[in-house]
Amino acid sequence: MEKVKIGIITASDRASRGVYEDISGKAIMDTLSEYLKNPLENEYRCIEDERDLIEKTLIELQELGCSLIITTGGTGPSPRDVTPEATEAVCQKMLPGFGELMRKESLKYVPTAILSRQSAGIREKSLIINLPGKPKSIRECLDAVFPAVPYCIDLIGGAYLECDESVMKAFRPKK
Repeated sequence: MEKVKIGIITASDRASRGVYEDISGKAIMDTLSEYLKNPLENEYRCIEDERDLIEKTLIELQELGCSLIITTGGTGPSPRDVTPEATEAVCQKMLPGFGELMRKESLKYVPTAILSRQSAGIREKSLIINLPGKPKSIRECLDAVFPAVPYCIDLIGGAYLECDESVMKAFRPKK
């Protein structure tokens, strides 16, 4: 089974300075290790909420060969929340359906989900997904969109993701 490189970026001023532990990045890694049968090589970065730094880090992880790059944090409406803008700046194509579905799912739990600006896009052979910052929300959003992720990565020429069907059922059209 193919080893898969996954990029994980936590955009948080305080976590990057060690003010508190980054539990969101760990939540992404834990969730993906449950979903996927592939051996995973996580390229993890915890960085400040700086647009230029987020853009550089997204490009770095794509150039390292990460087929999937997931960010957490920086998707709200505050002035320091710039992850979606950084993502859009480095992507060739945006996939608005991801954000729409994640917000729809989050609205089941909190009315403030409409303030979140989750998004997704493609850079070369990498799918980039922006998630909110809370571990519970990360899992809810990934549960909602992940069935489409392996096929999307197939279509852009990334690594073949094999899901543990007892945890996550990926959708791939019948050939």
